[in-house]
Amino acid sequence: MTSAGKTSDATDVTAATDAASATAATGAADAIATVAASADVLRHPEAGEHLLTAVEKERAARFRYESGRVDFTAGHILVRLCAARLLGVPAASLTLAQHCPDCGKGDHGKPYLPDHPGISVSLSHTKGVVAAAAGHRPIGVDVELVDRGGTLLDVAPRVLTEGELRQVRAHADPARAFLRLWVRKEALIKVGRTTLDGLAAVDLSGLPLDLPGGGPLLGRFEDLELLDWADEPHGAAVAAVCGLPPRVVELSAL
Repeated sequence: MTSAGKTSDATDVTAATDAASATAATGAADAIATVAASADVLRHPEAGEHLLTAVEKERAARFRYESGRVDFTAGHILVRLCAARLLGVPAASLTLAQHCPDCGKGDHGKPYLPDHPGISVSLSHTKGVVAAAAGHRPIGVDVELVDRGGTLLDVAPRVLTEGELRQVRAHADPARAFLRLWVRKEALIKVGRTTLDGLAAVDLSGLPLDLPGGGPLLGRFEDLELLDWADEPHGAAVAAVCGLPPRVVELSAL
């Protein structure tokens, strides 16, 4: 069983916080993540469907409902904006591709930048809200609406360890506590550390379930830095994981 580092240890928390503060102070970053309303992303000065490839446009057109098409488009634009910020280039200069290791097709699967193999990217979207991340090491991000916590809680026994289940059941708000674990584990899938079938073998019980003062909280899981934060304006829980400490960047700064 995989176990999490004890981020309740004062030394670990202080070191992680200091690293995040230093990054924020200098303005430099090796890994960044952001979350925003889909509609806000589409209003960004650099946004537009001209950024999408023919494959992405064809995928967007498949959505039955306009809301799904908007979220898909916003997510694929936001991840370009993140990578553009990291690289210091225009978003229009970046090509985003995807690859599925299971079937080999390029119309779904893990996103990547063919022209920038040293940069890792990740994206996630839920109803009306999208998240994206980019880093100089493998990175994963996940976002979920807080009001989904109660529904997702039904799968807890299948994706949590016994220690995590005890934590969730003892929490004042079990649905919110489970959602925090869920976004962390989904981010770990995105970074390639586990799979959907392997979630119950990943033990994050060493990580706190509550964010200090609303967060963000930077902790550690094995050799990875795990950033948790709550996007209160959009009612979402977000997690990003990377080999480098991710920094939260507002959409307005991209």
